[in-house]
Amino acid sequence: MHNQAAIDELITTLGQRVSQSKSDLELHGRSETHFPDASPEAVIYPESTEEVAQILRTCHAHRCPVVGWGTGTSLEGHALALNGGVTVDFSRMNKVLDIRADDMDVRVQPGVTREALNHELRATGLFFPVDPGANASLGGMASTRASGTTSVRYGTMRDHVLALEVVTASGQIMRTGSRARKTSAGYDLTGLFVGSEGTLGLITELTLRLHGQPEAISAAICGFDTVEDAVGTTMDAIQMGLAMARIELLDEASVRAVNAYAGSNIPVKPHLLLEFHGSDTMVRETSELFGELAEARGGSGFDWASKPEDRSALWAMRHNAFYAILGLMPGATSMVTDVCVPISRLAETIEETQRDFAAHDVTGPILGHVGDGNFHAVLLMHPDDSAARTRAHDAAHRLVERALDKGGTATGEHGIGMGKLRYMEREHGHGWAVMGQIKQALDPQGILNPGKMVPPSNL
Repeated sequence: MHNQAAIDELITTLGQRVSQSKSDLELHGRSETHFPDASPEAVIYPESTEEVAQILRTCHAHRCPVVGWGTGTSLEGHALALNGGVTVDFSRMNKVLDIRADDMDVRVQPGVTREALNHELRATGLFFPVDPGANASLGGMASTRASGTTSVRYGTMRDHVLALEVVTASGQIMRTGSRARKTSAGYDLTGLFVGSEGTLGLITELTLRLHGQPEAISAAICGFDTVEDAVGTTMDAIQMGLAMARIELLDEASVRAVNAYAGSNIPVKPHLLLEFHGSDTMVRETSELFGELAEARGGSGFDWASKPEDRSALWAMRHNAFYAILGLMPGATSMVTDVCVPISRLAETIEETQRDFAAHDVTGPILGHVGDGNFHAVLLMHPDDSAARTRAHDAAHRLVERALDKGGTATGEHGIGMGKLRYMEREHGHGWAVMGQIKQALDPQGILNPGKMVPPSNL
């Protein structure tokens, strides 16, 4: 009842922007993958930082849970309202506030998507490079410390957030960081909130680093007989200092799925998808050098693309790989998981995972960001097949344990949400308890995204 009291109070001030319609609640209670629905009791659409502060003050007073929502594309159940309460949907806070081309930075509201930002930047010669695949909101990308296909060259969200405006659990508005490119002034509060998954505060504004559009871009696809050869070529290129903007791996099963989905005829074996950025000379020389490295490890079927439409088609194939994989098992649902390991352990980790899936009758194509040791497995199962679901869960668990055994992490970019909570203690040791202490200090009532990130005693 205390949740409804908070909702009623907010209705009096925000009116129809507080929704309790069945369709809104159901939409905001769904996950992209296998998690069961968990709907909020109301969805609120703020239009300013002051309104977000008012929402949190009211919810704090009534101990009502609050979950932030960007575009709903997270994969570990981050935005599910496990304890009911309200979901704050930032889709109406979607303005690009200030582009400062001379300083190569931009100030945006959290509901701006990465594609919308790059559309606004077209005339400036600048762009925002972090590309997780989905057209996610920038607030959500910061909250999950997103990365993606370009992180091997440009880095992750951690490297691009210069400053934030955040509303705390009690409704206080605070700013972290500055537009300066470096600082040694106090704790890195910006870094604390980037990746906190809405458990410490709600982001209402971001200042982001931008990059210059490269003079030339060239993309390519190349096949290998084994994952080991593909990853080995990648390591050779990195050790030589080749400036790759993207280098993605598709295993045999992923290639088979892409062929069926897109009507292509790529040879069914592991492939690398590549992109190089720089001057015309640099791109040409880098492409030629990579070709020589690939040839030395049996690489074949090079297909270089320099025209924008050809590059777009190549990366559309990669970005649509998830939907292509779903097509391998019509009517199936998926468990999408990711891990990240040192690059030197990547090939063996993937090959061990493929053997494990085969031994336990699990359909799980693998693809990922081979340049930084991060890969994904899309485990398929029919919703009414409980045995298949159990096998998939067990295989995903073994995958994470395998990555941790090799000095890696439970998640390279998907985040913790509710799906990876069980691995936090093993990965962080006492550090996980410290995270709980930070949560307790900033959100003593535990109203912000409860059930996520911190030890259960802090929820």
